[in-house]
Amino acid sequence: MSSDLFALNPQGPSEALALIEESLRSGEPAIVTSNFRPFAAVMLHLVTRVAPTIPVVWMDSGYNTAETYRHAEALRAQLDLNLRVYTPRRTRARREALDGPPPGADDPRFDDFVREVKLEPFERALAELRPKVWFNGVRASDTAQRATMAQVERNADGILKVAPLLHWTSRDLHHYLQQHGLPNNWDYVDPTKPDPAQECGLHVAH
Repeated sequence: MSSDLFALNPQGPSEALALIEESLRSGEPAIVTSNFRPFAAVMLHLVTRVAPTIPVVWMDSGYNTAETYRHAEALRAQLDLNLRVYTPRRTRARREALDGPPPGADDPRFDDFVREVKLEPFERALAELRPKVWFNGVRASDTAQRATMAQVERNADGILKVAPLLHWTSRDLHHYLQQHGLPNNWDYVDPTKPDPAQECGLHVAH
């Protein structure tokens, strides 16, 4: 893969598509993760333009809003997504009956909660799909840690992590949605990120 290409800062659709195409050139298995948060449709539309059948991995914690579930289904139908949903081994009802509602970030049980509802399902997805390339929609403006991330890097497992939208602004994303007639979802919550500026663990552990 061209290091010159990866030295670019894709800030538009053409550059993002070129980065995606280059990342897939080797033909190695790939996935794209999504939580169907605001602007999630942009990443899914871009990646599926290049790889229509790429597995779309969703770690569904069971705590999503009704609108998020409807949004995910609408995008699945509109983009013909190869959606792969991974859920915790315990249902939300069972977990809450035994352990109560989601703990806050300062609760000593918080790390175990994040592992149960997000990290373990993702590790199961990796074991099943065995990707060598992982597309994700993180942006530098999301958290302080993400501001230091590279657009292309290898994690500890040797998986190539690719973030084509890393330097996109909210205005860029909004324009792309409008241009391609894509829906958005503002009614979104993530129980593994009580503070939107904190990491959920997915991009720390992997």
